[in-house]
Amino acid sequence: MRDMTEKKKTQASIVLSLLAVVIAALLLYCVNTYTKPTFMLRTVLQLGAIYALVAVSMNLLNGFTGLFSLGQAGFMAVGAYTFAIFTIPVGSRSGVYYLYGVADWLANIQFPIWGGLLAAGLVAAVLAALIGAPVLRLKSDYFAIATLGFAEIVRIIVGSTPMNRVTNGSLGLKMIPKFPNFYFPFLIAGICILIIALLLRSSYGRAFKAIREDEIAAEAMGINLAKHKQMSFIISSFFAGIGGALMGMFLGAITSTTFNVTLTYNILLIVVIGGMGSMTGSVLSAFLVIAAREWWLRFLDQEMVIGTFHVPFLKTGFRMVVFSIILMLVVLFFRRGIMGTKEFNWNFILKRLDKKKDAKPSAGGESA
Repeated sequence: MRDMTEKKKTQASIVLSLLAVVIAALLLYCVNTYTKPTFMLRTVLQLGAIYALVAVSMNLLNGFTGLFSLGQAGFMAVGAYTFAIFTIPVGSRSGVYYLYGVADWLANIQFPIWGGLLAAGLVAAVLAALIGAPVLRLKSDYFAIATLGFAEIVRIIVGSTPMNRVTNGSLGLKMIPKFPNFYFPFLIAGICILIIALLLRSSYGRAFKAIREDEIAAEAMGINLAKHKQMSFIISSFFAGIGGALMGMFLGAITSTTFNVTLTYNILLIVVIGGMGSMTGSVLSAFLVIAAREWWLRFLDQEMVIGTFHVPFLKTGFRMVVFSIILMLVVLFFRRGIMGTKEFNWNFILKRLDKKKDAKPSAGGESA
């Protein structure tokens, strides 16, 4: 059997990837233009894209580097507040900071959306660099507890009285710029996930995976553990900050309670279901979990009447009970998640095509 050369495989993979992107873009265009139940579907898709980005950023740290972090909500809060503070229109700030007033240095500063997204990621990354040095000395559960504590500290600080003229305290921020168009979150999330994928294919990505497998062996191979852990933590936080900014744009208004510990657990749930160490799994799981929780199971929150009998369990909150049961079944039957540590690639399709090409000449020779 003749195998395809690596060069041909790479070329075919690029063509198939471009074709998949075009098909996805056409599907999004149809959803945005022609589908009647657009609101719920568009909401699920946009929210799924945001969660996919944040889950992949968390997986970079938890799944690929082996550092169990629970601080993702904190970095999302930093990103969301940074974006909101610098992008709320100057003319609208009097309606936002109506009770405490806005800080003098902030009164006339306004970034464009792209600048706000970059600032959100950079501020989250700088904060990760500052806390990373002491926190990354901890291991396992202690590291998780420290990052969880950091997330709670951030949530308390942004809602505290000393921050009233910057974050608007417990009142939160509103009038945050919305997405310029329907495709914006998919474009930003896609670019960020692509950058993470390229990083993981580089020497740095291989170093992250080596640290995950065995720190002692990785250090013996010459990998600087402190440097690479810090790098993974900062990069993960950078993209979590951008994810937080997208969440702020999606909601249009944020408070300190928006980014509570439950948000971190939801992201971790997506990562575990998709597979620790699989970017593809995180993306698929994000869309499946959001669709199930926000759309497919909504009918369970409505009262059902069969004849004169009212079904007692179908009421508000029952949707989450069923959702939890489904998650338990998934975890029981897919112990390593949907994808495990595998990534989607075109090799299976290319091998099938290669086999068909090889089978045709041999079949013709036998008949002759």
